[in-house]
Amino acid sequence: MGKRKIQDESEVIRWFEEGRTYQWMIDEYKRKYGVETVPSMWGNFRRRRGLDRRIVRDDDLIPWHVKEEHRWAYPLAMLRAEARHRAGKALTETDQSRLASWLDMLKDSSAVVHYDPDTEDGFHYIPRQAGDDDIIHPPKTKTTTRPNADNE
Repeated sequence: MGKRKIQDESEVIRWFEEGRTYQWMIDEYKRKYGVETVPSMWGNFRRRRGLDRRIVRDDDLIPWHVKEEHRWAYPLAMLRAEARHRAGKALTETDQSRLASWLDMLKDSSAVVHYDPDTEDGFHYIPRQAGDDDIIHPPKTKTTTRPNADNE
C-alpha cells in the first residue's frame, strides 16, 4: 500500500470548513509538502469524513438538464452562486460582488433566466411573466437528472 498523501487531517478539515477549493488544496499541498494530489482525492476525503458537499444542488433554481456546451454560461454560474448563497455557504468577495450586480440587473430589467437547450447560447434573459416567482422562468417539468453523489 502506498504512502498516505494526507499529512494532517485536522488541517484539511479546517480547509473544508473555510471553503477552500480543491484547486487551492492541490496547490497548497504541492507547495507545503511537495505532494501531488488530484481533485478526486479531496472529494473522497470529504465524503469519507462526512463533511458537507462543496457543490449545492438546487433543483428549484436549476431545474433543467443542462447540455455540456452550456455548463459554463454566466447565467448558470450566477444561479450556482445564488444556490450557494441561499444554502448559507460562503462566497468569495468576487462572487458576492458579481452576484449582487447580476441580481440588480435582473431586478432593474424585470427579467428572469430562461434555458432553451436547443439554442446556441442556451441561457437567455426574458421579461418576467406571470408565474415567475423567482429569478428563473421555470419549465413545465424539471429535467434535472443528476443524482446526489452522496446517495450513490
